Amino acid sequence: MKITAVATVLALSISTSATAQTMPMSFGSSEDAAYAQLLWDVMEAAKLVGPEMIHSRPYEGTDPHGMMLETFYTTATINGHAGDLIIKRNYGPAGVSADEVLRNPDAHLGAYTVMFRREAGYDSDNHDWFWAKYLPDGALDKMPDGMELAGMVAKGMDEGCIACHTAATGDLVFTSDHLMK
Repeated sequence: MKITAVATVLALSISTSATAQTMPMSFGSSEDAAYAQLLWDVMEAAKLVGPEMIHSRPYEGTDPHGMMLETFYTTATINGHAGDLIIKRNYGPAGVSADEVLRNPDAHLGAYTVMFRREAGYDSDNHDWFWAKYLPDGALDKMPDGMELAGMVAKGMDEGCIACHTAATGDLVFTSDHLMK
């Protein structure tokens, strides 16, 4: 079952708004997709995503991520750059319990939402985070118009990944302040 990131979909489907007409899309390019593939490969090798991934005890979540979540904080190295990595596994549907997810995680996994801190200057306005949303098979999730959800997702928009996370104090991370510099 696919968990839909409602806020992101709503935010990114405002193609008729003045913001969408004047704001260049800063995500979903072929370069973003290629970087997201490198990131997926690193996460899979570390057994943080994919068929051999390790598990932790799920906890209760909310939209747009999932009704049950697992979150992992680590670092990763891509092209010689080491950065903070946050992987959130999004499980559903509404009403699913932690025990149900533990018994059969594949049946409940809807998506992986990921933040990776890229090199300084990538997006200094937003602490250099690279955002990506992957489907359970590792493919990037897409907008209804086919744009892939990778890069500076919804930068400058009123809703979406970056807009939501700016409400988190400090480093755009809600669930932990251990990444604060």
